[in-house]
Amino acid sequence: MRFTPLLAALAATSAISSSVEPRDPSKLFTLEIAPGETVIVTEEEKWEMMDKRVHFFDITEWSDVPTVASSADFKLLAALPFPTEMNQTCHVNALIPKLNKDNMRTHLERFSSFHNRYYLSRTGVESAEWLYGQISAVVDASGHPTANVRYVRHVAWSQPSIIVTIPGRNQRTVVVGAHLDSVISGDRGAGRAPGADDNGSGSVMILEVLRVFLSDKRIASGDLLNTVEFHWYGAEEAGLLGSQDIFTQYRTLNRQVVSMLNQDMVGYIGRDGVERFGVVTDWTDSDQVAYMKRVIDAYTDIPYEETVCGYACSDHASANRNGFPSSFIFETPFGNHNPYIHTPNDTLEHVSFDHALQHAKMTTGYVYELAYWPFA
Repeated sequence: MRFTPLLAALAATSAISSSVEPRDPSKLFTLEIAPGETVIVTEEEKWEMMDKRVHFFDITEWSDVPTVASSADFKLLAALPFPTEMNQTCHVNALIPKLNKDNMRTHLERFSSFHNRYYLSRTGVESAEWLYGQISAVVDASGHPTANVRYVRHVAWSQPSIIVTIPGRNQRTVVVGAHLDSVISGDRGAGRAPGADDNGSGSVMILEVLRVFLSDKRIASGDLLNTVEFHWYGAEEAGLLGSQDIFTQYRTLNRQVVSMLNQDMVGYIGRDGVERFGVVTDWTDSDQVAYMKRVIDAYTDIPYEETVCGYACSDHASANRNGFPSSFIFETPFGNHNPYIHTPNDTLEHVSFDHALQHAKMTTGYVYELAYWPFA
């Protein structure tokens, strides 16, 4: 049967809409918009807040879990010292030339081709499954004796998160993470949300760092001091859901996460054309932030500028909320970042893979240095 363009568009929209999980419109959500300050809203009100760029944790599933700010018994692990100088320069400098921006481009072309990566949509699940396949291929190709990749299945929504664990000789855990979902304002379930920069760029960049990290002979042999994990979080755009679930579990299990680096949007140079990192200084660990500045100076070719992003602005906040030191290095200072995010125009043409490569250099330095740091 032949369709007119209008009928074809309506049919396509209907088919995509039918692939979104049904939701109870009367369900209420508890959002934390500041430490200890919550509001209860409908789902429509929740998304209206997001469209207005109001950051929040959706704590509906964890409203009975105390935060660090409200718990006198739980202390932030920030007392563990970060390196004051680089100690693995020879190893890191040998790995950096192996980083391949063409790999990032190839992966991002496919990842951003999914209609959207909305956490309740069929393509939100399919895109995560595709990414899992790419991650598994990297881990398998490395031949690492104990590295493993697993899904994290969440109870309240279908899109999974993904974790790669590279065990060390102790349980101290160094984490690098990026969210894998995408969203647009308005028609979230049916709308086209390529999310090339937000956050396809971060997702494929840390995948490339994983590949290069595992290629190191010392790493590949299983000789690692600290445990290293690479995380890809589902449902970040809906209130940091995937990362909250993971770090809340880690806190319950008394996991010793000594550091978490968040990489959310790494592919845009800036509206002013001046290339530099945005080093987020609010709701992050000050000692880790100081360490990240040293990593940037040692291993990248561009400067940094301090910036702020507000409460619960991305997944590092979930680590911080559960007592784990975290940092967030953004593509630019806030306000200078990619203007196309959360629209159908967040596409490959607006991504600079040279800039993403600078983030990859930084992330490689971050993870390798801390993989062998005694934190003592």
